[in-house]
Amino acid sequence: EVQLVESGGGLVQAGGSLRLSCAASGFTFDDYAIGWFRQAPGKEREGISCISSTDGSTYYADSVKGRFTISSDNAKNTVYLQMNSLKPEDTAVYYCAVREGVIAAVVPTLSGYLYDSWGQGTQVTVSS
Repeated sequence: EVQLVESGGGLVQAGGSLRLSCAASGFTFDDYAIGWFRQAPGKEREGISCISSTDGSTYYADSVKGRFTISSDNAKNTVYLQMNSLKPEDTAVYYCAVREGVIAAVVPTLSGYLYDSWGQGTQVTVSS
């Protein structure tokens, strides 16, 4: 069974940093992409970044480009999201998700409906 567990959320002041972790287990496939998403109260879910399992290529939404960095540690089966220069509008529940398959690994997408399994989320709150 695929499991994704996020951690690292919390309360931080504007301009501060946080690093989120997504620990993955139960994968039975070699090719996939891991994506990070967020959802603020009253807003639609937003895809913010993804990383390919095959070549480590990354992709970012414009809203976080230059501030957030996605990375992976294959030995630990963990994907990270380093968030710098945080803003109050970054406040949301952050989720990681996996999209299985070769296409997932080579064609980046931040469309959440294409992802197969999701974690439970971690809250990030940025105070002004």
